[in-house]
Amino acid sequence: AYSVDGDVYFDVTKFKDYGKLSKQKLEALMAGARIEVDERKRNPADFALWKRAKEGEPAWKSPWGYGRPGWHIECTVMSIRYLGEQIDIHGGGADLIFPHHENEIAQSEAYTGKKPFVRYWLHTGLLQVKGEKMSKSLGNIISVREFVSKYPPDVLRFIVVSSHYRSPIEFSFEKAEQAKESVGRIHCLLEKLRLMTRTVKSIDIDERSLDGESRFLYEKVNNVVRKFEECMDNDFHTPSALAKIFELVSFLENILYRPKIPVSPEVLRYAYDVLRKLLKDILGFRLEEKIEDSMAGLIDVLLEVREKLRLKKDWETADYIRDKLRDMGIVVEDTQEGPIWKVDYRKLYTK
Repeated sequence: AYSVDGDVYFDVTKFKDYGKLSKQKLEALMAGARIEVDERKRNPADFALWKRAKEGEPAWKSPWGYGRPGWHIECTVMSIRYLGEQIDIHGGGADLIFPHHENEIAQSEAYTGKKPFVRYWLHTGLLQVKGEKMSKSLGNIISVREFVSKYPPDVLRFIVVSSHYRSPIEFSFEKAEQAKESVGRIHCLLEKLRLMTRTVKSIDIDERSLDGESRFLYEKVNNVVRKFEECMDNDFHTPSALAKIFELVSFLENILYRPKIPVSPEVLRYAYDVLRKLLKDILGFRLEEKIEDSMAGLIDVLLEVREKLRLKKDWETADYIRDKLRDMGIVVEDTQEGPIWKVDYRKLYTK
């Protein structure tokens, strides 16, 4: 480091590993340095460790006079102070790779003499609107508060995990609507599973005793878990992991909405528990429950009454029950195997 007129700069040529994060040669980095040319510096890519005081800015006393820390050194100081001289994971946007994170490495490793400063870097893609970065300067910011005033939080979570963390996310309200439908599909299935298996108090599955659809479902669940973990082990590839979840969702929908398929309640509950774990505990969805167990029992009774009315050809009253349930967010479908009901996500979950 060297001082010039109360400023202190880091000489990047003295750090032989400079550029190792952005995988660029020092000459190229200096030529494209994202800073104004300052003739006082030895090299264009040299960066400030300490800035002399300016009128109206906070300042502290130092050996070089009053001033303040450079923004790169602030992060290093906080990291070393609270996390130690080496850390496992450091995150940030892809636009911070150079110069910010490159400079963090240089000053931290030069100061401590320990390498690496960070063992794993996780850089996220930028959020975009119509191909442009979402930023205050462009005036295209959509705040989280604004978004969740229109959509449930799980919709935002779905949009995020549908893209790999290192890839940019192209946001649009059309995409939000698509995400809302997908999230609704998941919520409806989980509510149906939960309510169907509400009497199952504990799960003690003996795989050897399973047969038919129960065995097939049990094996399917375990296979999905294995593939899900493989996707997450592959650099947190959440889009692929989410695709595996929807494989199980589709399989379960085929079972739940065909009432004559015999499946063990314990296996259905096992599938429910696994889905909730993958979605809530790992991917971070909230998965709010909207139907009370007692309400589910009442719905079943109403459908039994409605079936009796239909047998008596009292279509008007039967349709009245169906329509009122729909207004409450419960969709009734009449099938050859009998009536089934689903939760209408748009009514129960949309604010």
